[in-house]
Amino acid sequence: MGGPAGHRGGRRRHRQRHVPPRPGRIVDGGAAVAAWEAALRTPGWDGPRVWVHADLQPGNLLLAEGRLGAVIDFGCLGLGEPAVDLIVAWYVLTAEARPLFRAALGTDEATWARGRGWALSIALMELQHYRGTNPRMAAVARHVVHEVLGDHLHPRPAVGVPSGRGRFG
Repeated sequence: MGGPAGHRGGRRRHRQRHVPPRPGRIVDGGAAVAAWEAALRTPGWDGPRVWVHADLQPGNLLLAEGRLGAVIDFGCLGLGEPAVDLIVAWYVLTAEARPLFRAALGTDEATWARGRGWALSIALMELQHYRGTNPRMAAVARHVVHEVLGDHLHPRPAVGVPSGRGRFG
């Protein structure tokens, strides 16, 4: 499959730069580093690169009558690892809904952990960048970091995992 490399969704060796060097200045640094290191220890994606949006968060998801009506902002679109599109689980869904979402996708543990790592790295970058200029974006990022750290410390198993593998596993 041909196409441009995505802005996000590359191999893990390129992700290190996506985490602020001192997250403890803005969140619980010890917990953030532990969650990040756990994500880095997961097996990497060895499948083909796929098309990813790579920025599925509230401001890019438009609702119509309480349902998803459109996805916008394709600035990060390109070929990459599918786990980056799992950030939506921590940006949009509640802790109770995430296991159902994961089960519906049929996502394996390693892919889910990499998705959680992507959500953490993106949220930490956004929090560092927006905390003095865009309080709404900073609040969303802080919420995502809280959700990711909560899931890292208290993981919830997928509920009713279907047989076979889905797009993400």
